Amino acid sequence: MKAAYYDALGAASDVLQVGEVETPTPGDGEILVRLATSGVNPSDWKARTRGRDGGMPFPRIIPQSDGAGVIEAVGGGVDGRQVGESVWVHNGQWQRPFGTAARYIALEAAHAVALPDGADLAEAACFGIPFLTAHRAVTIDGDVAGQTVLVAGGAGAVGHHAIQVAKYKGARVIATVSSPEKAGIARSAGADEVVNYRDGDVAEQIQGLTDGQGADRILEVNLSTNAPLYDRILAPGGTVVTYGTDEMYAKVPGMAFIRRGATLKWFIVYDLDPTDKAAGVADLNGMLAADKLETIIAARFALNDIAAAHEMVEAASHIGNVVIDIG
Repeated sequence: MKAAYYDALGAASDVLQVGEVETPTPGDGEILVRLATSGVNPSDWKARTRGRDGGMPFPRIIPQSDGAGVIEAVGGGVDGRQVGESVWVHNGQWQRPFGTAARYIALEAAHAVALPDGADLAEAACFGIPFLTAHRAVTIDGDVAGQTVLVAGGAGAVGHHAIQVAKYKGARVIATVSSPEKAGIARSAGADEVVNYRDGDVAEQIQGLTDGQGADRILEVNLSTNAPLYDRILAPGGTVVTYGTDEMYAKVPGMAFIRRGATLKWFIVYDLDPTDKAAGVADLNGMLAADKLETIIAARFALNDIAAAHEMVEAASHIGNVVIDIG
């Protein structure tokens, strides 16, 4: 089969190759999916450049965890799945070598979710990391109805979905962005208020929008950068839910958390409990059926151009998701 792969860590143009590799066969508990699309996420370029614990976890890696396609074959012991069923895939390259940047992927049946009728295959390649992360960030601490939720990075792939999930769940949403264009994206997603953090004191702006109380919940994309603001923007009894950080270590205003009775939580989307994942899938399907979910596709690339796709995501100058058409 045709696939993109790398055998060493490094820059996209230096290590990513496209060629023929052996087509996988589904084992017990697995299905084989013929992929139409593959989503590129920040974790993909970070894994390619940094590896796991600084090295290659496998001799050869087919990158990327998200994708969408059709079930081609079903392994032993798999019930309730049919050849020809359209699915979206997640965790494709989590703790395993061969991900979704290929014509086929064999993986656990639980990691391929039935695709609702009419769902777009490019958008479906963004349901794994972007949507499930957003959903868990919104719901990890319980009901958000009537609460003020601050979404950091509201125009990002996760943040854009998080705004929509929080509104779907009945929250008031404030989003932070870095430009007027991104402010428009966040408002279109449903944000009630938008703060451009390049326009003056961001904490002061958030205080002004919350009567000086701060947000009940903060959904955090970059803990190491934004944590110093929490003593000014987090409400008493509030919760910060973090799913990302630029630096390995972050300075958190501990005394402010103690005084406020506040909570700091984090999670990794690859290790979602089956119950939490099922809740995310149910809300995804509900939002799609109600036309309450927009997924922005910034660019689509051919598999042969995977290096350019990785470079775009690494540069982070785009708005939306980057998708590869397997073709």
